[in-house]
Amino acid sequence: MRPLSGIALKLASVMVFIVMASLIKSTASHVPAGQAVFFRSFCAIPVIMAWLAWRQELRTGLKTVQPLGHVWRGVVGTMAMGLGFAGLGYLPLPEVTAIGYAAPLLTVIFAAMFLGEEVRAFRISAVILGMVGVLIVLAPRLSIDPGSAGVAEALGAMLVLGGAVFAALAQVFVRKLVMTEQTSAIVFWFSVTAAVLSLVTLPFGWVWPTPREAAILVGAGLLGGLGQILLTSSYREADASLVAPFDYASMIFALGIGYFVFAEVPTWPMLGGAALIVTAGILIIWRERKLGLERARQRKAMTPQG
Repeated sequence: MRPLSGIALKLASVMVFIVMASLIKSTASHVPAGQAVFFRSFCAIPVIMAWLAWRQELRTGLKTVQPLGHVWRGVVGTMAMGLGFAGLGYLPLPEVTAIGYAAPLLTVIFAAMFLGEEVRAFRISAVILGMVGVLIVLAPRLSIDPGSAGVAEALGAMLVLGGAVFAALAQVFVRKLVMTEQTSAIVFWFSVTAAVLSLVTLPFGWVWPTPREAAILVGAGLLGGLGQILLTSSYREADASLVAPFDYASMIFALGIGYFVFAEVPTWPMLGGAALIVTAGILIIWRERKLGLERARQRKAMTPQG
């Protein structure tokens, strides 16, 4: 294990994904979300395949024993991506990022509901704390006072929150898939499934992008593939419990890009709510690490010695 390399790769993946989101956001006023999903997914496929070929895993890395599982993961993952991309057209980048942090919190709930995972008081308390933060971020956008939030902002907030719900459901499917599937297969088949499913939105208003928009969308797709590679590589280099908290560095990148590129000034409710969400997420990761260490000690104690 090389922890510093793992952290560096994780931070690089987070930065790449935020840049990708900013590229999608820059085209959101003209390019429909479904079309953006297609470019993001389709253009990532060659990058992923080239990476697998370089690692000499092209033959083994795409094999699957649960094709239907990939389909269901693709359906919910594509919904998450599409709703998130749609929300980028209505809300500042930091707010979209903050609301998206609800996904790992909801994953705890869905894992208990659908996978039978035991969730005790500590993690439940952390989830509640995080959801309070989500509500603080959402409240100004959902206010009934017409002067504080318009219909468009309220719609954007609901789209992004819906995307977080589907992202959490996608993680439940991934947790089941990793029991039998390689990570490379999960990443590759999701990109393929999302590209195909996005074509369903073709009759609902796809546009002919300008050369600049086409270049931006292709770039977003290539960055999406690169981000997946960096993310996967980070977990090869270091324990998940070590690198996972660095997901929240995305808020720093989102604040910087939002301010300097889109002239988006963060509000105090957004910053305060995001702080609560990040705190809750880190507490859950810390608890998962502690439980993992306890289970490892128990297995070691039960293993016959000598």
